Amino acid sequence: MRMKIAIGCDEAGYKLKEVIRDFVGNKGHQVQDVGVFDESPVLYPDYAVKVAMLVAKGDCSRGILICGTGIGMCISANKVPGIRAAVCHDPYSAQRARMSNVAQILCLGARVVGAELAKTLTDIWLRCEF
Repeated sequence: MRMKIAIGCDEAGYKLKEVIRDFVGNKGHQVQDVGVFDESPVLYPDYAVKVAMLVAKGDCSRGILICGTGIGMCISANKVPGIRAAVCHDPYSAQRARMSNVAQILCLGARVVGAELAKTLTDIWLRCEF
């Protein structure tokens, strides 16, 4: 199933966001990148809310947020009504985030997971249905 996926990050997640954005696009999904577009410092909640609102309004099917740990983005996204965001650092949590918790937003920590693991987690999360 092809989806429209919103993606956003802060400066700590910028490099990983670029990798994951391309990975998701190469899987055939449409990606809406809300930023950031360089490593200049930003207020991460601004980007978490942008992605969460796109998902909550139905403009995007799901979202991916990336910061240093994934935690800050997750907390901020979960403040948007109707949103379920989950921090995932291993394949089991990525699977359960979708299948048990119906999480629409995947949060990753760029200082916690490497690019290859992040791709694996993203792939699992995209393929899982509830």
